[in-house]
Amino acid sequence: MGRYYNGDIEGKFWFGVQSSQDGEFFGALENNNYINYMVDRDDNNVEEGIKECLKELNNWKERLDQFFEENNGYNDEMIIKHWKERFDEVINQDAIRRQLEWYARLALGEQIQKFLKDNPETDCYFEAEL
Repeated sequence: MGRYYNGDIEGKFWFGVQSSQDGEFFGALENNNYINYMVDRDDNNVEEGIKECLKELNNWKERLDQFFEENNGYNDEMIIKHWKERFDEVINQDAIRRQLEWYARLALGEQIQKFLKDNPETDCYFEAEL
């Protein structure tokens, strides 16, 4: 079962792929209870984090975007089959896990980025279930 986060941004961490502590990658500070995060609008590394995610993903980003546009769920076998059929490439579960971790992290960073852009006078607060 995945863990949810909510507050100024909302979503669900990817089960088995994404850590509840992924907010720290973007400069969020952990508070105790659940994991309470605050991304300081003036002192964060959201842009750098997104750039790093995109660098790590390379061409996987567009390919995963395409896969998820066409599928309403996933497992490793579905992704392996998609890669073979679409790109004539053989990938393994380790590669999938690594890239999905970056892909999920990017989605979180983009949510934080959008919130900060849409709310220029406030920090971004959210909490994650442990």
